[in-house]
Amino acid sequence: MANIIDELKKNQILELLDQGKRIDGRNLDQTRELSIEINAIPKANGSARVRLGDTEVICGVKIQPDRPFPDMGDKGIFICTAELLPLSDPSVETGPPGPDVIELARVVDRGIRESHMVDLSQLVIEKDKSVVGVFADNVAVDYDGNLFDACSYAATAALLSSKTPKWNWTDDAPVLAEGEESAVPITTIPVSVTMGKIGNHIIVDPNADEWASMDARITITSDSDGNICALQKGGVDGFTQEEIFKCGEISVRIGAQIREKLKEAQKGA
Repeated sequence: MANIIDELKKNQILELLDQGKRIDGRNLDQTRELSIEINAIPKANGSARVRLGDTEVICGVKIQPDRPFPDMGDKGIFICTAELLPLSDPSVETGPPGPDVIELARVVDRGIRESHMVDLSQLVIEKDKSVVGVFADNVAVDYDGNLFDACSYAATAALLSSKTPKWNWTDDAPVLAEGEESAVPITTIPVSVTMGKIGNHIIVDPNADEWASMDARITITSDSDGNICALQKGGVDGFTQEEIFKCGEISVRIGAQIREKLKEAQKGA
């Protein structure tokens, strides 16, 4: 029965798209309403709560000394994770993360990392011995499609609000300098835009029903200069060269709009 209902829903969505309409009334290239709350977790080094339509994500940033990666002794560490709480959607179960959640974390991490948002060269305590680790942990508390962008916006907003303590290298160990902290060194503001392909139609920011009906999806991240720095494709279908160019143009245009909202949230914090 579920498969029949899903097929009927997809047919309904496709029929509307053929008329230039979407199931929730949006234009094909229109995102859902976005709200960003900075400092949602007072005890974190940085945090944000993002609502993208009815999808809600909370991100907390933890900053602490860590061992550098063997081949990157002159750079700090950045890692982004993702988790779906069972209360976020009836389909989510407790236990280890599944492939979808692992991919979610990797796509969000790659978009931020490849933009070089955080200047990791400034997060070194003692070269080859100790660096600063920045860990952005996303938790989805309500799911209605497109966690890729919701988690990316939450992590980016949390990083923009983050303060890093200072550590001195003393007696062959990092020692916290009490009361000294500074903003995380930020070089750009990356924004991801996820688009779905249903039939021959490209839609921006798919909701849950559209997400379940997609033949393919693509997430494109651009930086503050409008340069595309990361791209991830998913789904069983493909995109033509013309469609990829179109998606790139859409991502840069909408990315500029989202970036202004991130800046406004940062200023208002």
